[in-house]
Amino acid sequence: MSKKDLDSQEALLACFDRPCMLVDSEQVTYANDAAINLLGRHITGANVRLAIRAPVAISAILASESSSVTVTDIGTPGSVWELRCELLSKRQRLVTMQDKSEQQSIARVHTDFVANASHELRTPLANILGYVETLNDPKAGGDPSTRKRFLGTIRGEAERMQSLVSDLMSLSRIEAEKHRLPDNSVNLNDICNKVAEEFSGDAKISRKIPKQPVLVRGEEAQLSQMLRNLIDNAFKYGGADVQVILEMVISGDGWVKVMVTDDGEGIAPEHLPRLTERFYRTDPGRSKAVGGTGLGLSIVKHIVSRHRGRLDIRSETGIGTRISISLPLVES
Repeated sequence: MSKKDLDSQEALLACFDRPCMLVDSEQVTYANDAAINLLGRHITGANVRLAIRAPVAISAILASESSSVTVTDIGTPGSVWELRCELLSKRQRLVTMQDKSEQQSIARVHTDFVANASHELRTPLANILGYVETLNDPKAGGDPSTRKRFLGTIRGEAERMQSLVSDLMSLSRIEAEKHRLPDNSVNLNDICNKVAEEFSGDAKISRKIPKQPVLVRGEEAQLSQMLRNLIDNAFKYGGADVQVILEMVISGDGWVKVMVTDDGEGIAPEHLPRLTERFYRTDPGRSKAVGGTGLGLSIVKHIVSRHRGRLDIRSETGIGTRISISLPLVES
């Protein structure tokens, strides 16, 4: 291949945003910026075995025919790359790499999600079927007190399933729209006040909300659900006498911060990084007792993300928890 042809190839490969290399007789003769950023500057002019320290990749590159393999842990631990090697001549090879890490991560999340959802639905369903079979037995089902107790348990398990299905559908809808920023401007004051009113009956909740309208670009139903989940969690897990403060602060940098603070039992530090994971519970037994689905904070995280906001969770055991949501204000 002439020098002119090589220069043309290199100029073309320089335009690619994925790692590309030219290999001649086991030596890397050219690497574009993406390849250098991934593997290091030492790869240009180096033996391909030193440039890519992965036996599977080396075997594919030095094979006698074009091939494609999956390589892991290149650049960063846990990364997944599809490496393709095309033969240009007996000596020359074109090596390209495509990052598949995100696709693998999404597939793994979906698999775990389906498995967890199936498990969460299977448990109450098994309980319902078990109690129904018992009620069909004349000895157990004929006793009024036993029948009333069993029917109460069946109702509770059915309501638990209903809540779970409702949360699963909400999460699915939010994820489907996560790349589309809401079109409407909504008054965050009205949303905060309406949600707080829902809890003002028996619960101890106070408000610190400015009177002037605070406009954000958002979807009212989702923002209401976000606040409802945060306040509901505070009362469910904060303890018997927990008090909750719903507060709004307008910053000078074009953002508004909504905070839900409780003086409850708090959350241990080791749980904080995982609180927004689907189905993660700090106390599974207690979550079941109060009717938690394990999806509340995951839904909050996705709603905040869709509204291009920021989520911050801070808590101290025995002192309480503060969850802050920062949202961009609508430009005047």
